[in-house]
Amino acid sequence: MRLLIQLIQTWQVVVVTVVLILYLYLINYVSRTYHRPRFVSKSKTKKVKIAKEKPAKSKPADANGEPGAEED
Repeated sequence: MRLLIQLIQTWQVVVVTVVLILYLYLINYVSRTYHRPRFVSKSKTKKVKIAKEKPAKSKPADANGEPGAEED
């Protein structure tokens, strides 16, 4: 038992353990950042459609080139 404790406390074992923990942390970080979304949100397409429709609904320009001016 005493020999096992001495083996675990050697600097080589401690360094390898720390390096393995850092490596696993790095792998988890990279996998989280490069994770692809499972589905594409449909709300983005609705926003694009709404943005495209707004300019079409604006008032037409009059003869003088002023947009939305009313004629009497």
